[in-house]
Amino acid sequence: MRNNPKHITDLVDFVKIDKDYISCHFKCRIKNKTVVSTVSFEPYDGKIEISFMDMLLHPRESYNKYHHTTITIFAQESQKTIVVKAFKKVSNYFVWNQQKNRYIYN
Repeated sequence: MRNNPKHITDLVDFVKIDKDYISCHFKCRIKNKTVVSTVSFEPYDGKIEISFMDMLLHPRESYNKYHHTTITIFAQESQKTIVVKAFKKVSNYFVWNQQKNRYIYN
């Protein structure tokens, strides 16, 4: 159950979305400690690939492909969310507590 995304989203205290990045504030309510993780604002797991010819021949479609892609900020049932990606960057600050069945600040 440790890898369940619900355990990560339970830590989310605040999410700030800017033009180029997302800041996720993870708070351990047991120790009252907060860790902030910042990740780039990218759709999917990586970047969208647009060829030079696509940009040249279809500029509007290329723009829409990049700027109008749905991005999942967080969801309790999905491993591929920006919050999970942000948590992985700061996961060394948290340890899994088997007794409490949750992550706690290390």
